[in-house]
Amino acid sequence: MTTAAPLTVGALLRTWRERRGLSQLELAGRADSSSRHISFVETGRSRPSEEMVLRLADHLDVPMRDRNALLVAAGYAPRYAHTPLDAPSMEVLREGLERLLTGYEPYPALVVNATYDVVAANRGILMLMEGLPEHLLAGPLNAMRLTLHPEGLAPRIRNLREWRGHLLAQMERQIALARSAPLRALYEEVSAYPLPASAQGPGAEWPYQDGPVEAVAYLALPLRIEHDGHLLSFVSSISTFNTPMDVTVAELAIETLLPADPATVKYLRSLAP
Repeated sequence: MTTAAPLTVGALLRTWRERRGLSQLELAGRADSSSRHISFVETGRSRPSEEMVLRLADHLDVPMRDRNALLVAAGYAPRYAHTPLDAPSMEVLREGLERLLTGYEPYPALVVNATYDVVAANRGILMLMEGLPEHLLAGPLNAMRLTLHPEGLAPRIRNLREWRGHLLAQMERQIALARSAPLRALYEEVSAYPLPASAQGPGAEWPYQDGPVEAVAYLALPLRIEHDGHLLSFVSSISTFNTPMDVTVAELAIETLLPADPATVKYLRSLAP
């Protein structure tokens, strides 16, 4: 049995350049180099310096995890640490995230990693998850599975087709930017989930139980989800850390669900302790 030889730094850089749709001349112009030097690097005729590897990675928007792989392929040590989130050195970060999530209550907020595993969530998220089957809540929680699984939140989402399309398109963009086999596997899994009966065919208007509700002109695609007989509407905002120096931190994303109408604000505040 033979094993494939590891890719050289030149081959990896060429893959990232082609993935970004850039010519050698375009990349050279951005990186203050020459197309001849880029060609020599890609073909292995020239070994790039550590600084050049990082400069090219920056202009190619290479994820931090893969920048380490480029450095190793070029014969250098990894530049960025990859510290587990539960490590003692991450205590201040964990506490900061918890304070942020708690401070956002009663509105939902959560923190996910690069493959949408939930690493922290507040009571607003737990409220939306009430009543989900145990088999979906066992083990590590995954935001995409919980949202799109036909036994998860999917039957409760009144605009599931639109929201599902938004989530899958978001994952497709991330897969295009990063060579992530786990993310690709997750995408293939959740995109194959069958639509629940509630999302098949034309849906009826939601029967508001709180009386007439004024029409709302949404400025972004809302998540319209049922909770205990009430229709809640949220718009999603995703935040990441600026200039991270650790792979774990670079791959964290904080998603906050902002109430999209007065009825949602009123209902959530009524549930607050």
